Amino acid sequence: MLFGYSETQIADFGLHFCVGGLMLFMLFIIGNLAWKSKAGKFGTFVMFLGLAFGMVGFVAKLFIQRFLGIA
Repeated sequence: MLFGYSETQIADFGLHFCVGGLMLFMLFIIGNLAWKSKAGKFGTFVMFLGLAFGMVGFVAKLFIQRFLGIA
């Protein structure tokens, strides 16, 4: 128990909110990189597709767990 929260509650908070915040920050970095490099519409799309595709799996995992009632 840390500040009245169990280890499971702290880990769940970190997984959903802290990792989610990190993912939003990474999207900002990709967008800033595309803007500074003057990539254009297609180049920006390719950058987001290539660099942010791993986040899709993380988000899909959350939706699948909620749909199946696992977590």
